[in-house]
Amino acid sequence: MTFADPTQSAAAPAAAAPAAQPVRVRDVRLDFFRGLAMFIILFAHTPGNFLTSWIPARFGFSDATEIFVFCSGMASAIAFGATFDRAGWLLGTARVIYRIWQVYWAHIGLFFATAAMLAFLTNLDATTRNYWGQLNLWMLFVEHSEGLWETPDMLFRFMTLQWVPNLFDILPMYMVILAMMPIVIVLGDRHIGLLAAASLIIWFLAQRKFTESLGLPYLNFTAEPWVGNDDWQRRWFLNPFGWQLVFFTGFAFMRGWLPKPPVNALLMGIAAFFVLANVPLSNIGVREFGFDWAREWRVDNRQWISKSDFGLLRYVQFLSLAYLAWVIAGDKGHRLITKGTGLAARVWQRTLAIILRVGQQSLAVFVVSIFVARFNGFAMDMLGRDTGTVLAVNAFGCGCLILTAYLAGWFKTTPWKPKVTR
Repeated sequence: MTFADPTQSAAAPAAAAPAAQPVRVRDVRLDFFRGLAMFIILFAHTPGNFLTSWIPARFGFSDATEIFVFCSGMASAIAFGATFDRAGWLLGTARVIYRIWQVYWAHIGLFFATAAMLAFLTNLDATTRNYWGQLNLWMLFVEHSEGLWETPDMLFRFMTLQWVPNLFDILPMYMVILAMMPIVIVLGDRHIGLLAAASLIIWFLAQRKFTESLGLPYLNFTAEPWVGNDDWQRRWFLNPFGWQLVFFTGFAFMRGWLPKPPVNALLMGIAAFFVLANVPLSNIGVREFGFDWAREWRVDNRQWISKSDFGLLRYVQFLSLAYLAWVIAGDKGHRLITKGTGLAARVWQRTLAIILRVGQQSLAVFVVSIFVARFNGFAMDMLGRDTGTVLAVNAFGCGCLILTAYLAGWFKTTPWKPKVTR
């Protein structure tokens, strides 16, 4: 993977290409952090993986989900925003619908492929574990005594997103947020204040504790509709009406509705304070440092750090961390790109190219990561969880993601089409 050097384009004779557009240098930070998130998601979804002790979620309220959703918002502003500007609102909306259609079938395929694999692994003589039971898929494989869990009905409920099983919630959440985009375009183009107000109101109505205390409707979808009592009804774990806040924050930044934050010592100090102050209240603070007061604080303030409804403190901590990462990476990520010729520089250049490729093919890589993560959990059950085995299994998983990214990129080049010659 190469990156354009703006100094080279400046030296080209103007007469040679009078109509040429200025070379646009891609901001590699988007693909870099999205690529990192893909590897973290793989580790986090692998059962019994000790590498999860070192992922960002252990040191703060936010985790790789925020990275993925925020960066997806930024990428959507690039991909869909240009279509709305060039082709108009109707065709822009049509492209969004087409993307939802793609994500929907990725969700369907991922579920059935994973369920089939888990059923196969459960039936192996080599193990006594029920792998599909670990994901609470009983209603798919076992008929209830009262006939409420009949497979045809469950499949219909799954296909219509009425039943959203454990682990399979991020793509449905993403689809709902994408469906909001045409309205967001209208509001944001009119005034950023309209969009901010609408987004914050929707987010507030998605905070279950707040809405219940005020007698307001709680915005979320049911995940298990056969449960009759609303008090016991499980909702979508990732509430799209809460998570749209971080998605459209990234969207607004990349769209230009929100200005880039200035780089100065004051903002860096404030961001660093929020990030460091979060550590004692994090998983590390509670479990490793034994801060009982932090454990009690987390219990008393669950709504502020809720992953399901996207609590406000997750938002503040993530934006602080994202700002520091944005500053450290440098303008357009120039500090990530090294042009040295030494061994370390060459290794980093190759590593960076791989991470960027994974970030560029995030949908395909994400789908594969969920499938591979469950298989890796099975592999560790069979092979053991000593350090060497765990590292080897994780390396295998990373290799699967990298191979997926390069294959997806290759397919998108449509190499079977004839080359156009002039």
